[in-house]
Amino acid sequence: MSEKLQTTSLDDVILPIKILDEIETVCKEKKLNSNQKEKLIQIIKKEYMNSSFEPGEAIGIVSAQSISEPATQMTMRTFHFAGSSGIQVTLGLPRLIEIFDAKKEPTTSTMTLYLKKKYNNKTDSERVADTITEKSLRNFVETVSLDLVNKRIRIKFKKIKKSDLKDTVAKLQKKVKDYKISIKENAMALESKEKQLTIKDLQRIKKRLLDLAVTGIQSVKNAIVVKEGDDWVIKTLGSNFLKVQSFEEIDFMRSYTNNVHEVASVLGIEAARMALIKEIKNTMKQQGLDIDVRHIMLVVDTMTFSGEIKPIGRYGVAGMKQSILTRAGFEETIKHLVKASLRQEEDTFNAIFDNVMVNQLVPIGTGMFDLIAKLGEE
Repeated sequence: MSEKLQTTSLDDVILPIKILDEIETVCKEKKLNSNQKEKLIQIIKKEYMNSSFEPGEAIGIVSAQSISEPATQMTMRTFHFAGSSGIQVTLGLPRLIEIFDAKKEPTTSTMTLYLKKKYNNKTDSERVADTITEKSLRNFVETVSLDLVNKRIRIKFKKIKKSDLKDTVAKLQKKVKDYKISIKENAMALESKEKQLTIKDLQRIKKRLLDLAVTGIQSVKNAIVVKEGDDWVIKTLGSNFLKVQSFEEIDFMRSYTNNVHEVASVLGIEAARMALIKEIKNTMKQQGLDIDVRHIMLVVDTMTFSGEIKPIGRYGVAGMKQSILTRAGFEETIKHLVKASLRQEEDTFNAIFDNVMVNQLVPIGTGMFDLIAKLGEE
């Protein structure tokens, strides 16, 4: 029996309500009698005590070491190809760096979209996947020619429906207001209102026009359909979680994106916190690593407690430290010391790192309290 259990009676241990509810559920499922239930509670209390930390324990250091060692020494720079179309998803060490640096745009943003029961079939899923995929004008163009005399760009479209052609032209007119557009059958001519154009200018305008997105959701570069159990799931390369809400076919309550900043802006910081935990756990699991989720939760809570996602770095969590010496010891030493001197800041020496630097007793463990003794009269 551990030292904690020797000094603490199990009768004094109070379990959280969630654990007590789970005990009740298990007892009903397994049909345990009162003696068996009591024995189960005693076993859980022992495990609970052994899993708890003692006052003064440096849980931040323990969590940092528990995550950083396997993350850096046992995690490879790997990528994963999702589906037959070969969408390359960043995993391993590069993905962990993205998460802890809280990058606004991950190297590979992806969405996993579930469909409502009514549309949960191959035909509808493929239709929705095609609809949400961003398509530029070049996807509908057969030939492009430059009229150097009249300074025009002539575009001949592929064989598409008249309604689709009208929609494409209408969207194009909204995006290129500086051009006069004329349509004739399956062709279109764009004439710039600016007459003093060179050949180089026309080439540049042509490229910009062909790259204009006219259909689909912006940023969704590709979408594939996969069968997962009873569900037809759409997996995308690129993410636009806000726009997905407008599609009637998509079950937004079950859908997910790996872009935690989008989750935060659409669903709030608590949802972003859960997304961070999920992304870190999944990345570690891909490498065959099992890290206690409480270490991950502590780091994620530190990143999100301010109401927005902060990176673990000099512009985030490390840069927000109250201790001057702790900030200076991480990065940009001279900058922090100069700023602190100009602002007349004072270091209270309540942290670990600053006390180590000046060779003082660290305020953790037995060093977190003073010993007071009442000596007998001589």
